[in-house]
Amino acid sequence: METPLSPTLQVIQRFNQAFVRHDAALLDDLIAEDCVMESVEPAPDGTRYVGRTACLAFWKKLASNRDGEFADEDIVAGGEHGIIRWRYRFGPGLSKSVRGVTVMRVRDGVILEAHGYVKSGEVPVATSVRSATTSGDA
Repeated sequence: METPLSPTLQVIQRFNQAFVRHDAALLDDLIAEDCVMESVEPAPDGTRYVGRTACLAFWKKLASNRDGEFADEDIVAGGEHGIIRWRYRFGPGLSKSVRGVTVMRVRDGVILEAHGYVKSGEVPVATSVRSATTSGDA
């Protein structure tokens, strides 16, 4: 018999699918009113977004952007915490990539906190993320 997924894992998997599928609508009911998120750029601290409106706007733009694509490498959750390890491909022909991780806290079916970290090396990930989240409509 298959073990049911934890509520935290369900939320994190749905969140991840919004980016993999470029389907920003999957995010609509996943973000807490008092959510706090720190993006991967600029290093070392990222940009801090506070509140559902700010976090949702950032994530919807990123999820909708088709100039790059996310692929998950691993998703784990326990209690209120979850982690998504991912790879983001971007640039001409999606020829560049970075690996990263998003550490999240979920309660009552919504995301309370998310902190993104990236292994960027010489890749201009900050420019790519900034471009993906400042262009187009959510």
